[in-house]
Amino acid sequence: MMAGAGEDARALFGAGVRAALEAWPALQIAVENGFGGVQSQEKAEWLGGAVEDYFIRNADLELEEVEDFLGELMTNEFDTVVEDGTLPQVSQQLRTMFQHFQKGDMAALREMASHITQRKSKVTATALETARGPDDRGDTDSVEEMEVTATTGATTESICPQLEASDPNPQTIKEEDIVEDGWTIVRRKK
Repeated sequence: MMAGAGEDARALFGAGVRAALEAWPALQIAVENGFGGVQSQEKAEWLGGAVEDYFIRNADLELEEVEDFLGELMTNEFDTVVEDGTLPQVSQQLRTMFQHFQKGDMAALREMASHITQRKSKVTATALETARGPDDRGDTDSVEEMEVTATTGATTESICPQLEASDPNPQTIKEEDIVEDGWTIVRRKK
């Protein structure tokens, strides 16, 4: 491979990594809601380069290693534990793109990045107003419920199969899902 072709391939791989991360609902929510602080957007941009470098430095990664790395970055940078089922999916997308990059299959890499970008969903989390009883007025440790919804031009099933586009009742976080150390358990609606 010539030097120019290698640089082009790396740039294409980097663009694919960024496309996959930008389409990741968990990261979108973390950035939109400032889970990484005031620099959430900058952290998301940095994340693309960090993931690209991670693959370049570690040529033979297993899926679990990629999942662990992404999960650790989300926890450390955005105080977010991803338990919505998308972590393995995004990890597999990234790993497949890297395999195309290693083989020099730029057409497959370009097609995959384009496909991800076209199917990117917009995910939002909004606070819900909850009815409070007379006993709840003085409660300073209130629990804020979040509603998570996804919208897209294509089906959300291709990006995030557990988000059902036809479900009129979006997923919500219940008070009993808050554990002692402040983390929130997000469960899929049955």
